[in-house]
Amino acid sequence: MHPRRLAAGLALALAAVTVSVAPVHAQGKSKEKHYAVSSDRAVTVTRDVLVRQGYTVVRVERVGATQVVYYRAGNHGRGKGKGPVERMVIRTVDRRVVFEDTPPALMVDIDVNLKL
Repeated sequence: MHPRRLAAGLALALAAVTVSVAPVHAQGKSKEKHYAVSSDRAVTVTRDVLVRQGYTVVRVERVGATQVVYYRAGNHGRGKGKGPVERMVIRTVDRRVVFEDTPPALMVDIDVNLKL
């Protein structure tokens, strides 16, 4: 291979990598959703969504302005026992409620119910 051809190939590969990485950097860094509702309303909606989708709410703890919802999957009628305890964090930042560690399937339903 000629040195010019090798240099041109490396330059082309570097340009392709640079262009393909640029859109990823431009995307938002935060996956949390922000809502202008009270934290009590957010917990009520979250509890309703969890129960409707077959989860059991184990407990809700308040730690300062943050509320932690512990829940587990039910057996969904299959008699296989209950799932492990999972948690979801609801915190208040600048008069907005932020959900963290929330599965996307639950977040879609919570999003719809909070906007009603």
